[in-house]
Amino acid sequence: MNFVKFLKDWTLLVGLVVGSLVYLLFTGIPALVPIGEACGPVLVSVLPVNIFLMLYMTFCKMQMHDLRPRRWHFILQAIRILLSLLAVVAVNLCDDPTWKLLLEGVFICVICPTAAAAPVIVEKLGGNIASLTIYLFIANGVTSVIIPLFFPLVEKAADISFLTAFLMVLKRVLMVLVIPLGCALFTRKYLPGVVEWVKRRSNLSIYLWSINLSIIMGFTMRSLIHAPVSGWVLWALCIIPLVLSLFQFSLGKAIGRHYGDSIGAGQALGQKNTVVGIWLTLSFLNPYVSIAPCVYVIWQNIINAVQLWYKQKYGYLKW
Repeated sequence: MNFVKFLKDWTLLVGLVVGSLVYLLFTGIPALVPIGEACGPVLVSVLPVNIFLMLYMTFCKMQMHDLRPRRWHFILQAIRILLSLLAVVAVNLCDDPTWKLLLEGVFICVICPTAAAAPVIVEKLGGNIASLTIYLFIANGVTSVIIPLFFPLVEKAADISFLTAFLMVLKRVLMVLVIPLGCALFTRKYLPGVVEWVKRRSNLSIYLWSINLSIIMGFTMRSLIHAPVSGWVLWALCIIPLVLSLFQFSLGKAIGRHYGDSIGAGQALGQKNTVVGIWLTLSFLNPYVSIAPCVYVIWQNIINAVQLWYKQKYGYLKW
């Protein structure tokens, strides 16, 4: 019974550990290497399906009258733009290749949009799902503008047009936001029995996210193990995401507290879509920088796991 309770309390951490161990198992035993390589593409195809399902279930539970913009939505976007701009300036003022690589890691960790899975965590923490959903639409709209503006300033050879960024964001918004939201609205109106069934399965969405987290963690381990950097640079690329995740979560919560939504604002600024960050880095920046968003996913989910544990133990969040 205690073991089951542990799994429920620390689902996200279990997902991180399982993903790491499975990757090490299938790469450390030669006979299993071909199986691991064959399973990789299959596991990647599972990610969007799980995201769709967990967001659909989360959207079925939200209060529809709260689907409206809030002032903190725009304040956080202004902060995100400012942090990205400061990182751009720092990269351009730096001549040392190593420090430039680290600053690009800072840049990618602050410019990434909010993770589509953030509403799932907000629901479990007792926050406002609808408010964060609106924020996600705003954040993705801003992303389609600032990516083509800022990336060529960081990497002069980056060839990313406004249309490319817009279509990239549009595809993600349609697949992981608009379609599950539309399905949830249809279900709420015409299939109330299904909504009640979903509400009774309060932990199902977080379990789906833990599966995704295990898959993502496997790819993160691959990036870390095969990283072509070593020594203090690798350590720095692991510590920088920790500092940035703590800073962004704390800043978001501090601002959200003034508007009665510290939980949603904290997740909005702190929980990043690192998959997008990794793709952007590999496509347009120094590929070694991808270590930073890979590690960020570990730190942000450790923070989420601690928050969920505290909420389950005490019934509220102290910070």
